[in-house]
Amino acid sequence: MGLLKIDKEKCLGCGACIDACPYGALDLVDDVVVVNEKCTACGACIDACPVMALLIPRLSGGDAERLSAYRGVWVWIEQFHGRMCEVSAEMLGQGRRLADTRGTALTACVLGRNVEHIAGEAVSYGADHVFLADDPLFESYRTIPYAGTLLGLVREHMPEIFLLGASARGRDLAGAMAADLHTGLTADCTGLDIDADTGLLLQTRPAFGGNIMATILCRDYRPQMATVRHHVFELPIPDRTRQGQIVRVAPALPEEKVPTRVVGFTEETETVHLANAKVIVAGGRGVGSAAGFEPIRRLADMLGGAVGASRSAVDAGWISYAHQVGQTGRTVRPDLYIACGISGAIQHLAGMKTSRVIVAINKNPDAPIFQVANYGIVGDLFAVIPALIDEFKKRLAVTPGFGAEAAEAVLTRS
Repeated sequence: MGLLKIDKEKCLGCGACIDACPYGALDLVDDVVVVNEKCTACGACIDACPVMALLIPRLSGGDAERLSAYRGVWVWIEQFHGRMCEVSAEMLGQGRRLADTRGTALTACVLGRNVEHIAGEAVSYGADHVFLADDPLFESYRTIPYAGTLLGLVREHMPEIFLLGASARGRDLAGAMAADLHTGLTADCTGLDIDADTGLLLQTRPAFGGNIMATILCRDYRPQMATVRHHVFELPIPDRTRQGQIVRVAPALPEEKVPTRVVGFTEETETVHLANAKVIVAGGRGVGSAAGFEPIRRLADMLGGAVGASRSAVDAGWISYAHQVGQTGRTVRPDLYIACGISGAIQHLAGMKTSRVIVAINKNPDAPIFQVANYGIVGDLFAVIPALIDEFKKRLAVTPGFGAEAAEAVLTRS
């Protein structure tokens, strides 16, 4: 249904608005204009009407009563093959904090097949209520049945905030829902908070290629929607004793009304495991060449970790995009992150600054990376990395893959 409203008493049936509509969303029925589902609320028809019979009602900052009708924080729980995706658990932890700040409830939305156990998990991670749509229709993600069911719930219960993980599925679902709800959507947030004065959701994300951090507000529309990438927020500790309300809901449409089918999955062999790596050794512009990553690989292998890279190293063609860490690559949260020859641009920091321990190696003592590092080594990475490897061997008599804690012990004593 379009947002356009037509005052039938004013309408002359002149057809000027029909000619102005670029989407074919208006028709003339019994000498009165009617709107159909093609309406996008673009407003082209309003200026064309000679008697101002057309209106697109919009929420405004002054419409406090209407805005206050929206209550609650919601999180979409992404699952794959009956297992909750970690990013959704992270969203529940952050959603719990936002809900407590607003003095409201946290609701999880679980869609899938044979996923009742995930509803219980959502409660343990902080949800007060869970909408559970357990049906064969939801066995595999498809935009139309997922969005259709969630849209019905949103329109009925009117949440104030709706959060989704910025995965491929989450981005697809969030965009489809925001467009249909005519509300704002901030993608790939690196920070979420509540403004103490207005109660609005503060949605922070890098902008202009990562050169600035922008905080975005959705003042006039609801729900306030945001997607957040994996590893931006900490994974909460589940409380298996928590109790919550689980409400079963039915699909919004039957299978025969869904135009798409999932015919199967093809598993890809992933050779770069950044997302779940406990140790990452990353190289940047200071590496100088593709060959410059060789000592970084040796150190990563010794620590049982993965090799990462900054965008500048990837853009230079020294290493593949699969290794890229940052706002335009992977967001990671390892126990140990060793940044070698990386200056510390905002977009890179956004992807790794929540690592438990950060070690920076750079010849420039004023490099921004040192501002977030737990340990800083000013020097040539090609001299420092071999020295670190030798020190690890000497101090601990280690074998390859000995891990982050042992490496940190060496760094602390050095």
